[in-house]
Amino acid sequence: MKTSRVSFAAALAAGSVLVLSGTAFAHVGVQPGEATKGGYATINFKVPNERDAASTTQLEVNFPVDQPLSSVMPQDVPGWTVNVEKSKLDKPLTVHGKQINEAVTKVTWSGGKIEPGKFQQFPLSVGKLPDSVDKMVFKAIQTYDNGEVVRWIEEAKDGAAEPQNPAPVLKLVAAPAAGDHHDDAKADGAKTAGAGHEDSHSEAAKSSSDTTARALGVAGIVVGLGGVAFGVASRRRTS
Repeated sequence: MKTSRVSFAAALAAGSVLVLSGTAFAHVGVQPGEATKGGYATINFKVPNERDAASTTQLEVNFPVDQPLSSVMPQDVPGWTVNVEKSKLDKPLTVHGKQINEAVTKVTWSGGKIEPGKFQQFPLSVGKLPDSVDKMVFKAIQTYDNGEVVRWIEEAKDGAAEPQNPAPVLKLVAAPAAGDHHDDAKADGAKTAGAGHEDSHSEAAKSSSDTTARALGVAGIVVGLGGVAFGVASRRRTS
């Protein structure tokens, strides 16, 4: 009886892990998870198929209207048709001296198929990213060929557990400070100078060693010649 209870508890724990893993990882997300504020980036919306008996046939990604982007360019995905929708801006943007009156609000991929047990990535080149916020939230809608629609639109809250259908989030980080590159260059210069000093020291030591070896060689020859001369003189005396 005790063994049966242990086995049941183990099975229940394993099942819980699988359910939680599926909830935590098998959802629409954006990769990489972060990009530089005020810059341009290539991002991918990763869409896994979560159903065993249905295929994903459409993905709709909605852009935050309060964080308009001046440029959104999709990359072709074989087998899929992409549709980019734009809307007029209440407040025009000025990018590189040019005024932008409309921005992309929705991108939809359709016509393809993500089969059970597979995933698909949908790339976009985006910019200019906001420089006054720490993240962008994209609300995505996934449609299956059996008519089921899953809305990945829930925003995570600080200190709370991840929602069941979290929206894809792109974290925005500050660009590296200019001083960081200077410090790196300085460190590289110091490393190079140190290496040069070690090389010079090594060459000097090598030169000194060669000189000593030559001196010892000459001394050996002199001693050898002296021995030969002494031997010849001794023979003459004996004779």
